[in-house]
Amino acid sequence: MDYSIAFPHLHIDLEHVGKSFHIFGVEIAYYGVVIAMGMLFGLLLSLHEAKRTGQDMDRIFNLMMIAIVAGIIGARIYYVAFKWDYYRNHLTEILNYREGGIAIYGAIIASVISVWIYTKAKKMSFLLVADTFCMGLLVGQIMGRWGNFFNREAFGGYTDSLFAMRLPLSAVRRADVTDEMLAHMTDGYIQVHPTFLYESLWNLCLLLFIFFYRKHKKFDGELILLYLLGYGLGRGWIEGLRTDQLLLPVVGLPVSQLLSVALAVFAAIMLLAGHRKNRGTKSRELSGEDESRL
Repeated sequence: MDYSIAFPHLHIDLEHVGKSFHIFGVEIAYYGVVIAMGMLFGLLLSLHEAKRTGQDMDRIFNLMMIAIVAGIIGARIYYVAFKWDYYRNHLTEILNYREGGIAIYGAIIASVISVWIYTKAKKMSFLLVADTFCMGLLVGQIMGRWGNFFNREAFGGYTDSLFAMRLPLSAVRRADVTDEMLAHMTDGYIQVHPTFLYESLWNLCLLLFIFFYRKHKKFDGELILLYLLGYGLGRGWIEGLRTDQLLLPVVGLPVSQLLSVALAVFAAIMLLAGHRKNRGTKSRELSGEDESRL
């Protein structure tokens, strides 16, 4: 099989990019290694942020372990749910993570639920913890997207733009290939949008913004709302380029794109409300008003 990946307009030509390697006869997928590294570095950054803000490190570490496990399970459940037409006839494959099939929104939803339950049980601030975790989550997403690079998946439609990525047709899933790609195919190669790269770079910019802004946040929950707004806006347009979208049953609309827009709108509204409330509090403090009388 042809294992090449190229970016012709950037003059980058990688002749052999394997999907896995072997250690003592055991096959290990690069996809899994990249995701594991993303989790590790995300964990370290979140722990650093927890220490900086004076939180209970033992509780934060325990919570992270719970959130990671919940995220892995949630990512698979989300994917299977929107591919149920296939999995209902292949139930034994539901637990087969090695063949791929996870969705980041499922991981986010499951992790948020687990964090909310844990913080309520331990009487911790859910919003402060969410702010603490959001940068670590971004690190995991930035690195994890490169797993799609090794798997030659999660790409967009045909393009001849500067960042166009060239892939051998034999190395990708036929279901992800469009008629337009085939119409522009040359010598067995298709040319596509590297949406994994777009999302990774977008998230990197978002991470840097939140990292430098975090010391100036006005209220607990602001950072996670900035994450939801930024990620929702980026994922909203990037998802529209992809050819492997998960679709809502019956209506056939891309679920991740709709969810991205909804989260961005929700986050924008909550950010405005939070800043308005914060300004109101500061105004009362400056004027010497007694809040208890209001």
